[in-house]
Amino acid sequence: MTQQQRQALDELLRHGPLDLGGDVAEQRAIFHEMMTSVPLPEDVSTRQDELGGVPVVIVETPDLDPSAVILYLHGGAYAVGTAGELVGLAADVARRAGARAVSVDYRLAPEHQFPAALDDALAAYRGLLDSGVPAERIAFVGESAGGGLVAATLVAARDAGLPLPASAAVFSPWADLSASGASVTSKAALDPALTPRALHVRAQDYLGDRDRATPLASPIFADLSGLPPLLIQVGSHEILLDDAVRLAARAAEHDVRVELQVWPEVPHVFQSFAVMLDEANEALDATGAFLKRNWAEKI
Repeated sequence: MTQQQRQALDELLRHGPLDLGGDVAEQRAIFHEMMTSVPLPEDVSTRQDELGGVPVVIVETPDLDPSAVILYLHGGAYAVGTAGELVGLAADVARRAGARAVSVDYRLAPEHQFPAALDDALAAYRGLLDSGVPAERIAFVGESAGGGLVAATLVAARDAGLPLPASAAVFSPWADLSASGASVTSKAALDPALTPRALHVRAQDYLGDRDRATPLASPIFADLSGLPPLLIQVGSHEILLDDAVRLAARAAEHDVRVELQVWPEVPHVFQSFAVMLDEANEALDATGAFLKRNWAEKI
């Protein structure tokens, strides 16, 4: 059934109302309606809190290990989406990992340009450490822009002298805001969710006149030395394929233990569609196993 599932998902995304490169106010409203129309499972609980002065959403599922925490950074091209709206994927990851998730509601562009999102993510991580959670019981997870932000936050935390988490996992990371990867054009016809134009518009919103290759905005250009084990998942039908591949190569170049999983014929952040796509469930299970394995190695 997976071929039929993939085709159905492709059609759903191609004919959906969301245009990530469109007017930001309109797209935020559309995104909010889309996300809030999908109810969370009854056994998922959420509550608002703050860490390091940054708003967060605490996500809990049954049978979690109270000592393990996922710091979750949501996607939305740095301009769309909130921690609350995207709590569903954070909950799916938390369930597989048997951990609590803390989803960071970082500030969005264009109102708050780089490095606002990075500053908020780093402040939330500092707050989590200051609350008494040891770094070896923390993992970072993020999708799309949040995936790129995970890598950037790890670099910023390392440079600030903070202890680093046990591991990190990223889904379809937007890791090159200069859009220099070949897949930005070669996969454009296959990608039902993202367009090169959308990447250009949102990069302008986030970076303004700054260099698109700024390492803490585009971590494929950063020194990744000393980062914890990294899992990267991406679909072959997305224009950010090369972002994921080059982020993995950059990590390997700097002696980071990295696993790259390319899932055939699936779109951007396919993990969000576990209710209709077998590959999404398999990828989430693999993520949970990766996070658990790296926590166990720290004990």
